[in-house]
Amino acid sequence: MKKETINTLDEINKGTCMGMDAVHFTLEKVKNAKLKAVLHKMYADYEAIEEEITKIYPKYNESEPHETSLMNKAMTWYGIEMKTMLDDSNSNIAELLLKGVNMGVIEGRKILNHKKIAVDVKKIVEKYVNMQEKAVEELKKYL
Repeated sequence: MKKETINTLDEINKGTCMGMDAVHFTLEKVKNAKLKAVLHKMYADYEAIEEEITKIYPKYNESEPHETSLMNKAMTWYGIEMKTMLDDSNSNIAELLLKGVNMGVIEGRKILNHKKIAVDVKKIVEKYVNMQEKAVEELKKYL
């Protein structure tokens, strides 16, 4: 159970890092104030979950939680640049973010359905999934 708990914390932390990167790289392209507010909220929610993981991680492991690599950050930036170069509409940006958020929901649900993890970590995963499911609903309004 301890190994699955550590792996879960690492996976969710990587997900929050990727989410924050995607939102950060996308924000500069958004012109709509309401969509910008949605993205700022998403970023803050990811950041809060990352902080929770950072607090709880030493309870399970002596090292630092895994984050996304520089290569993944570069690939995320490049992907966003390429996919918004010709179309930076709210709809295209929302679709782009929805694809990433949905991957996070899927991974989080798989963890909740199949891994035996500590109760406090399960609560963080539930918060992560619920936050992303709410983000899906908000982003769908811009498609």
